[in-house]
Amino acid sequence: MDHREFFSRFRYLSKGPGIGGRIKAQPEDFVVIEEPLPAIFEGRKNAIFLLKKRNWDTMSAVKEIAKRAGISYRDVGFAGTKDRHAVTHQYVSVPAEAKERVENVRIRDIELRFVSYGRFIKLGHLLGNRFRIIVRDVDESAFGLTREIIRELREKGGFPNYFGYQRFGERRVTNHLIGKLLLRGDFEGAARLFLGAHGGGMEGDEARRNFWESGDVERALEEFPNFLRYERTLLHRYKETGSWKKAFLSLPLPIMRIFIHAYQSYLFNLYLSRRIEELPLNEALVGDIVVGVKGGIPYRDRTYRVTETNVNFVNGKIRKNRAMVSGPLFGFAMRRAAGLPGELERGILEEEGINPEAFKKLPKPMREPGGRRELLIRPLGMTYGYVPGTGMCFRFFLPKGVYATSVLREITKDH
Repeated sequence: MDHREFFSRFRYLSKGPGIGGRIKAQPEDFVVIEEPLPAIFEGRKNAIFLLKKRNWDTMSAVKEIAKRAGISYRDVGFAGTKDRHAVTHQYVSVPAEAKERVENVRIRDIELRFVSYGRFIKLGHLLGNRFRIIVRDVDESAFGLTREIIRELREKGGFPNYFGYQRFGERRVTNHLIGKLLLRGDFEGAARLFLGAHGGGMEGDEARRNFWESGDVERALEEFPNFLRYERTLLHRYKETGSWKKAFLSLPLPIMRIFIHAYQSYLFNLYLSRRIEELPLNEALVGDIVVGVKGGIPYRDRTYRVTETNVNFVNGKIRKNRAMVSGPLFGFAMRRAAGLPGELERGILEEEGINPEAFKKLPKPMREPGGRRELLIRPLGMTYGYVPGTGMCFRFFLPKGVYATSVLREITKDH
């Protein structure tokens, strides 16, 4: 299935039609500018570069930069993965002694500009991202419809904070399924799906199909194209060890963990979609877990439970945009809701046949304690307009972990 079919199972919050159109018709239609944490510029052990890339996913760009500079990709730090089909700007760190080698790297559609010395950048070391997005193939009536949708969503408290399709795989929507198999300890099944899922007319499909049918590792190593580097890493490691578990553990940490995160994200999206159907999003119920908000940005490290005695107080904070109702990022240490929200959480886990303790039984690098995520999000500084001959243009800021494609989904209703 493609991502449109996959996302059709998740409900919209806004009523009525969307504007339609196309996003990412060309990379320049989707521009992302990272807002880093100021703390990354403290210290002198690392050199901080601003990486501008076009049609590159972050991990592939990092590995190519490291290869050309003669350093390990593990020594290149970055705060978050950015869209491939886009023009993106983000900060990366490299060891200070590698500064000149990185400055001399020349790669098509990649630009590197030294900014400062600082610390090693870890995942999450950012405030959020600024976006400039063009939606093509719409007419002038799209402006009025956009205004109506945004007005409706403001009255309802914001946009549903779904994880975007990039989390699950743009063409092969399998990341969450692989994650579920890993949680069940079925490393062989997870490897078969990761290596063998095919369709969509992508390069390498025939090699994937052959592996799906035969499971022949030697043949796969001969047939898998070199650009399928993570698949080839998995195959080589299995050939060396005879263990699919050890093969998965040979993948780069961000890639290794993306499958578990994708399954967490799928469960969150299910919860959010069902809450739209059954319970309010912008009103706290007894048993809910609420996150604080400061300056329009959720403060997820600060959560508190809604009780009979504080429910009115909490809902007052929600109306003033100082708190938000959260949903579950399931894991072994997640703070669980009670009451009706808790019943909804438990029901989803029972349907999936997953126990939260399964997240703790994973190999150590994959273990996931879980957490909470706000159900609604309010883009900051949103402006939009119709440009004749081009389409609708949007500009806004989103906190880290929030997907611009999910914001636009409510406006376009394209899937």
